Amino acid sequence: MASSSDDVLPTYDLPASQSSKLVRKAKESPFVPVGIAGCLAVVAFGLYKLRHRGDTKMSVHLIHMRVGAQGFVVGAMTCGVLYSMYREYLAKPKE
Repeated sequence: MASSSDDVLPTYDLPASQSSKLVRKAKESPFVPVGIAGCLAVVAFGLYKLRHRGDTKMSVHLIHMRVGAQGFVVGAMTCGVLYSMYREYLAKPKE
């Protein structure tokens, strides 16, 4: 039997909680929470407008809501990529 001083099994770090992962990701790329918040805002607005959609079919309304949410997230991702490229290539001090 192996003694406790020379442990054969590897040790692992405890998994981080979801909130700590979100905070870490928000510090690395600040457009992630903006994309999440925008997507939730579009979905909330779409659900609010669901009651007063008029003659529009339900499927068309849901498609418009999905496209709006996806457009906001893709826009936030594009802004995040442009921001990180700016930080890495243009705002970087010359060595």
